[in-house]
Amino acid sequence: MTSSELHAVPLVAIVGPTGAGKSALGIAVAECFSGEVVCCDSTQIYRHFDIGTAKVPPAEQHGIPHHLVDLLDADEVFTAGDYRRRALGVLQDLQRREKLPVFTVGTGLYLRALLEGLSDAPTRSDELRERLRRVADARGHAHLHRILARLDPAAAARIASRDVAKLIRALEVRLLTGKPITELHRAGRPPLEGYHAIKVGLSPPRAALYQRIERRVDAMLATGWLEEVQGLVESGIPSGAKPFQFIGYGELRTYLAGVITRDAAVSAIRQATRRYAKRQLTWFRKEQGVRWFEGFGDDPKIAAGVAEYLAEQLQLAQPPRASQAGSV
Repeated sequence: MTSSELHAVPLVAIVGPTGAGKSALGIAVAECFSGEVVCCDSTQIYRHFDIGTAKVPPAEQHGIPHHLVDLLDADEVFTAGDYRRRALGVLQDLQRREKLPVFTVGTGLYLRALLEGLSDAPTRSDELRERLRRVADARGHAHLHRILARLDPAAAARIASRDVAKLIRALEVRLLTGKPITELHRAGRPPLEGYHAIKVGLSPPRAALYQRIERRVDAMLATGWLEEVQGLVESGIPSGAKPFQFIGYGELRTYLAGVITRDAAVSAIRQATRRYAKRQLTWFRKEQGVRWFEGFGDDPKIAAGVAEYLAEQLQLAQPPRASQAGSV
């Protein structure tokens, strides 16, 4: 650790695939070290899309405040740069109140935007976006993905073919600037200063993770996910709204429309979630400075190991209240 890191304000970032128990671990860490949870997830920022995005219900938050959740309506646009601006405001508030920021990270690009900075992307072109949406409607999202693969292979490799909003944004940037969005991201803004990020990663055994994903899909459906989607459809939210492209919401909407069977929808959700978890792990494995733990965040042994590691790191970083660390 450098001398500048020793005097920086610490923040904890918990990374890992969906279903690995980041939320449970984040709450445990916040309880242990007088912290508050800062969600770093591109799906949980939208209001009313709750069950399928795995938001932690207030009753299960153990009294720990959760920040950067339920920020937007379904038709609003939000970028990684927007996330950075919002997160900086939260960090200032937590520092003033001497609370440890505990980021639970599902969206790696948001964390990278916060810690490393991203370039100023060009302003959006509503006309170009509408043209690209019409192409997607006429020829399918896979066609947009193939176009992006030709123009920006690196972006196509990290963006799922079903994520029309990200495909359109990447193509928009490429067509407006003549440069791949990945190149603009590498150009970067100044990185986050005055903070020292302590990164913890969860990497459960693959087979166990996939089994948990299947059980979690079943649990979400049992707690009313289908009814949530039906209510959202009946509320008049357009089918093209970004949250309806999230895993599960599109499949369940298609089932409600009578296009596919319930079993087919559930099978597709499970498969898409497994693929997403794999992409997340690929992304996070490239993240520098992560201390990996081979298990789930709600496993007491893993939580205790993380607490021990963080206690050592927080003492080195001289956090305002590290001496109050207890046991998870």
